[in-house]
Amino acid sequence: MNTLFTTPLTARHLACGAKCAPFAGWNMPIQYPAGIIAEHLHTRSKAGLFDICHMGEFIVDGAKAADSLARAITVNIGTLKPGRCRYGFLLNGQGGIADDLIVYRLREDRFMIVVNAACRDSDFARLKECLDSSLTLEDRSDATGKLDLQGPESFAVLERVLPGAWRRLPYFGFTEEASFDGAPLLVSRTGYTGELGVELYCPSEKIEKLWDLILTDPAVLPAGLGARDTLRLEVGLPLNGQDLDENHSPAEAGYSAMLTSQADFTGREGALKVREKLTALLLPGRRSARHGDAVFLDGRQAGLVTSASFAPSIGSAVALAYIKAEDAGASEYVIRAAKAEIPAVGTELPFYKKGTARMALL
Repeated sequence: MNTLFTTPLTARHLACGAKCAPFAGWNMPIQYPAGIIAEHLHTRSKAGLFDICHMGEFIVDGAKAADSLARAITVNIGTLKPGRCRYGFLLNGQGGIADDLIVYRLREDRFMIVVNAACRDSDFARLKECLDSSLTLEDRSDATGKLDLQGPESFAVLERVLPGAWRRLPYFGFTEEASFDGAPLLVSRTGYTGELGVELYCPSEKIEKLWDLILTDPAVLPAGLGARDTLRLEVGLPLNGQDLDENHSPAEAGYSAMLTSQADFTGREGALKVREKLTALLLPGRRSARHGDAVFLDGRQAGLVTSASFAPSIGSAVALAYIKAEDAGASEYVIRAAKAEIPAVGTELPFYKKGTARMALL
């Protein structure tokens, strides 16, 4: 049996009564005593705090960093300014999604790339192979702690516990001109919930103190990966390893508009191929489908469910499924879940349309 990795906050989670379980090789909090639905709804209305220390962070530095990165990932590095970050993909040679990521331009020739925990080693190896040998590629994951403070009151909370001009941050903007307890603090207006929020990066040895400080605010509840999953699904954000994988292109996942790099990046030719389409399905009632359930159209199999859950903010179940391109766009499907058949209606993303992520702050 493989030993699970733990974050610097594992003891805090257990002391709070969190239920932990394996996720991407890590022992992560899935829910706290309040439960997934309570954590979900609190994040939608006030603020939830998530331990995301399992994510990977790489630093790319050197005179050719921008040009080299543009050939390795799908992001248009040429239009990315220092102090801004952008979502994109690392592809295999056939255009399949090896991982989704966010790239931060720290300075003209210095970048931070944030990757998924399960892909950390393989991503590092891919980048090392793709990037110019003159560049420095450093894995800073173990030394970096990461918290996500998400919800409509997140900026008000941050101002109360750590005063600063945070409201000046644009969506997908960040600042390194901050500190916490004598250590550097990167504050990024990004997140994975569809709500207003920040992602906070600081040295891992400071993360417990930062966690404790934020939780002193009465508007904040700790939230686990269970709520994070339902929150992201409601707003149609994909999960790598389920909705995104090496057998599907960004175009099939609905992200052809984000293939913005002007360079000849790895997998470019296959990135726009569409054999299946990631499709949003609305299910009546609370009964959810499961990953891998078959989706049928007119009595024949048309695809497979990738993510599904009861959506607390909507009051019914929702799902994402890869549907054959010729069958995508239909209005009614049937999902065969275990011994039951669940009717499903094709719809548009996001399922939940009241998210505050892009709201104006000034």
